[in-house]
Amino acid sequence: MRKNSISKDTNGAATELGYIFTFLLGVLLLSMFSLWAWDIETATRERWNQEALQANMDDLAAAIERADEASRMGDIEYSESVYWRATEADENQFTLSLNNEFLSLQDDGGSLDMEVSISGAGSGQHTGSIELSGISTIWVVHSDGVTSLQVYRPQ
Repeated sequence: MRKNSISKDTNGAATELGYIFTFLLGVLLLSMFSLWAWDIETATRERWNQEALQANMDDLAAAIERADEASRMGDIEYSESVYWRATEADENQFTLSLNNEFLSLQDDGGSLDMEVSISGAGSGQHTGSIELSGISTIWVVHSDGVTSLQVYRPQ
């Protein structure tokens, strides 16, 4: 008959603790990496939003300048469509406004407000305010001495 006895060998326990600490170190490193990758992705998305919005505003300002140039040629009507690039920002909270000095974008839900100066060198007034919810094309129209922003194609 064989007798079993319990021995007090701690080598196995030390190995198991080593496995547990190695596992926890791996979890910690993977967690840190995922947070780092998430921060990079968020910063990139925010930068792309800013660049797309700035390009949109620059395109609209250029179209307004062309409408002003046309207005100085006499009593004519001018219209131009400008494609609004999509962004990941919530465009339901964007309002685009035009006055004699600025084209401005107000973001009611965040920090994406911006203004672009226009020369205001046209022969008339500048006016218009539109909500950008679901808009992909914005019309810059000069008619009856007024340069304005519109959502629908002029007739």
